[in-house]
Amino acid sequence: MLPLARLPVMDERTIFSKIIDGDVPSETVWSDERAVTFLTIEPVTDGHALVVPREPVDQFVDADDDLLAHLSSVAAAVGRAQRAAWGAPRVGVVVAGFEVPHLHLHVLPLFDEGQIRLDAAREGVPAAEIAAAAARLRDALHRAGHGDRVVGR
Repeated sequence: MLPLARLPVMDERTIFSKIIDGDVPSETVWSDERAVTFLTIEPVTDGHALVVPREPVDQFVDADDDLLAHLSSVAAAVGRAQRAAWGAPRVGVVVAGFEVPHLHLHVLPLFDEGQIRLDAAREGVPAAEIAAAAARLRDALHRAGHGDRVVGR
């Protein structure tokens, strides 16, 4: 057995930190100095995005007011682009945080109130389908004047 001083250090970063750092691939659509937005691999609806602070804050109530205001502003911009891209009558925002211990806002286009259930997330969505949704959202963000924040193709 290795002495404690020689044990390898485990990577304690969350999956979101790894995505933000570029160590895990993602369909990132927005990046600025405080937040990153990418599409979830288990969407409830097409275009379902996660707005994540770069700072690894565990939960919503642990974030300072300035960060919460910024995340809300990003979520609103993403939501407006989702509404334009999918013609959704509403955009929902959910903050739960049970999946990953890193604050994140689920932002998703909604066509009825019953869709705002995270337990209804689709598993095994093909990567090509998520990439197509990301391209559609990026295009809508560009058209809305957020080209300087849009990431990806």
